[in-house]
Amino acid sequence: MEHSHLTSPGTSTCGVVEDLHGQRIADPYRWLEDVDSEGTRAWVAEQRAFAAEQLAQLPHRGFFDDVMARVTARPRWSAPWCSKGLYFQQRHDGMAHQAVLHVADSADELLAGGRVLVDPNTWSEGGSSSLAFVSVNPQATMVAVGRSDAGADWTRISLVTPDGQPVDDVEAVTKFSTAVWLPDGNSYAYLDFPGAGRAEGTETRALPGCRIKVHRVGDDPSQDVLVADFELDPQVLPWMQLSDDDRWLVTHLATGTERANRLWLFPVHEQGGESVVDAEPVELIDTARDRWEYIATADGELYFQTDDDAPHGRVVAVDQRDWNLREVVSEGASPIVGAWLAGQTLLVHSLEDASSVLHRWDLGDGGARDLGQVQLPPGVLASVNTRSTSDEVFLQLSTLTDPSHAWRLAASTGKLDELPAPTGDWTAPGFRVERRRATSADGTSVPYFLVVPDGLDLSEPRATILYGYGGFNIPVQLDHRAPWPGWLAAGGLLAIANLRGGGEFGRSWYEAGIREHKQNVFDDAIAVAEDLVARELTTPEQLAVHGKSNGGLLVGAVMTQRPDLFAVALPHVGVLDALRFHKFTVGRAWASDYGNPDDAADFGRILAWSPLHNIKPGTSYPATLVLTSDHDDRVVPAHSYKFAAALQAAQGGAAPVVARIEEATGHGLASKPPSVLAAECADLLAFAAHHTGLFPSTGSGNVGEGPGDGKDVRVEE
Repeated sequence: MEHSHLTSPGTSTCGVVEDLHGQRIADPYRWLEDVDSEGTRAWVAEQRAFAAEQLAQLPHRGFFDDVMARVTARPRWSAPWCSKGLYFQQRHDGMAHQAVLHVADSADELLAGGRVLVDPNTWSEGGSSSLAFVSVNPQATMVAVGRSDAGADWTRISLVTPDGQPVDDVEAVTKFSTAVWLPDGNSYAYLDFPGAGRAEGTETRALPGCRIKVHRVGDDPSQDVLVADFELDPQVLPWMQLSDDDRWLVTHLATGTERANRLWLFPVHEQGGESVVDAEPVELIDTARDRWEYIATADGELYFQTDDDAPHGRVVAVDQRDWNLREVVSEGASPIVGAWLAGQTLLVHSLEDASSVLHRWDLGDGGARDLGQVQLPPGVLASVNTRSTSDEVFLQLSTLTDPSHAWRLAASTGKLDELPAPTGDWTAPGFRVERRRATSADGTSVPYFLVVPDGLDLSEPRATILYGYGGFNIPVQLDHRAPWPGWLAAGGLLAIANLRGGGEFGRSWYEAGIREHKQNVFDDAIAVAEDLVARELTTPEQLAVHGKSNGGLLVGAVMTQRPDLFAVALPHVGVLDALRFHKFTVGRAWASDYGNPDDAADFGRILAWSPLHNIKPGTSYPATLVLTSDHDDRVVPAHSYKFAAALQAAQGGAAPVVARIEEATGHGLASKPPSVLAAECADLLAFAAHHTGLFPSTGSGNVGEGPGDGKDVRVEE
């Protein structure tokens, strides 16, 4: 692709040089880490002006503006869920800033309309405040509502009645936690982070250790009762659930984002009509070697999903009388990614070659009788909403072009009924899916999905986006991401890679892509890119690489290691300064995947692939659109700021380097109103299309040509 030379904004440097494990490491853009300084604000404003100018000139921006406006304006409803006898559903009309939460006393009433419980559109003028969670007390008299502002991970907890009336209480502030109600219905457990600084999205300081506390309705949070204190171990991130029999505050204790965790059971009892959580837990699992996840309680047994002695996972039950363990569902050939109890039926979600399979097991006779698979419609299983006391299950499925479709399942019979869905004027582009495999540097076979718009002839190379993640045991499937319908509508190919480090193929696949093996992830992505070129599906001049968060790191690593292989790089909210990720917010938690830069052995390995530190002046890099948000308090925007500044200064070719910085939004999608998301996706796609030579007017699969669900999956080795 030919480029006209563009002059990017220049960025001043500072003289910061550190001695790290015997090596002199310069950090000339360290000053951009102070995101609230006048200098950084001025730099952001200059970069935003430059980005706006360059992106507005893209020749197919109008096409993608129109497509993405229609994609994001589609009405969409979540699957319903039931809690304490109340039925809930989130509904977005496609035009409002945020989805509205509806509630009813029965499923039929909810599906007939229900009533509005929470409308986040009333919380902020710009619509950037979003609903993080709702949690119902056992008596169904109060609902805890988590509010996130500007996309921050910080959440403020307030209370309303089931009729939406506010309850007089002082807000508690938390992060990575819900309100876990206790049996008395007048108190809840939550995570408190003392000394964390401002509970805002622009706070970048490292997150301190947390405490488990109990808040009683009406009390000031300063009076909240301490249950457990992890301030001296800031790596610990607890996750709590109340057991179905109200006996235990089941607490999963993970060190950062490690796959393994401890499992403590804090006894819950009544004292003077109030629930009390004992500070001395039963340490059921006190060595973090394996993953343990609480499912439910039935007939005096606690059910868990675990990979203890089972790399692909199994389901076990622990008797509360003697703590003896028995196996309920043994390990199979496919990894288990979720399990739920619905009445007497255990539902187990596993992945077969990165595709969703839902299996039923009858627990009625004390054992586990195989009831077979649920015949799911095409798509990825996005949510499973169950209760241990009911056979009724609500499922949500997602496809590449449809973010949400809801179904009701009778767990005991497997009968599946489609639920009402909103209608709009959007017709998704048709497509087919082919399963292919590349060979990585060490000989490992790396699968990927090739998504082809309907009617597209593969006899000649086409503009292609390669998407990957490869980390944190998170599986990548054929689910919905906002840009995909727009790219397919324009006639572009899409390659979705299953890289090591992900959760598609069990524990060994994950462990082969972390810490000392992290380079495998980048090798895998490069292998897929090379396979696409070797098969003449695309060329380096037509290939874009895209990823978010850890996937943004992936983009930064492969574009600096193989700048010749890609025409376009699209790192989005990426971890790009891998020597300092642990210095900010929750970053230290990611040492489970990346290693610890403060450890000499890890440092050398990290330095070898850290995107920021492998930019070489004078190199011809791909056209690069660095996307971030100024209120991202998970992967702080300084990663993207420093990377963009360094890349702009180092670019030896004519391809542009543009930093697109969104205001008042955070790491994920919840804070982004449809218009904001549409503009972001249109910029990303127009940039990719222009620099890969994709002309939407001549592409197949345009909007309106017919629905596509990806049913036709062909396997080509």
